Amino acid sequence: MEITLYFDGASRGNPGPAAVGIVLVDQSGTVLVEKGEYIGVATNNVAEYKAMLRGLEEASNLQASTVSVYGDSELLIKQMNGVYRVKHPNLLPLYQRAQSMIRAFKNISFIYIPRDQNTCADKAANEALDQLDWRA
Repeated sequence: MEITLYFDGASRGNPGPAAVGIVLVDQSGTVLVEKGEYIGVATNNVAEYKAMLRGLEEASNLQASTVSVYGDSELLIKQMNGVYRVKHPNLLPLYQRAQSMIRAFKNISFIYIPRDQNTCADKAANEALDQLDWRA
């Protein structure tokens, strides 16, 4: 099964209350999973990594063999593609976990997209934060 994963992390403050948003779509364009989840206090970069990891978990649960991962975090995409090294100690364990997780897939690619092309995942993450703000 081929899956397209859109992910986004959101943090209100850096660090601040944070959430992840993921959308997984099959080859026909059918949305299989759409989720936003509050993850506690985190930086934006940590939220981005946690969003990608959450999406990879869902792709694995769906038994995807091929995954195209789209995100608007240029840093994360370049790190996953080996263009940038991971230097920050808070990101290194997340990166290592991602490297371990991607072995489960036959084919995987990481593609940077501008924010305006990632509105579905951004919306899911921000809705999770809005619910938190509403309860506060």
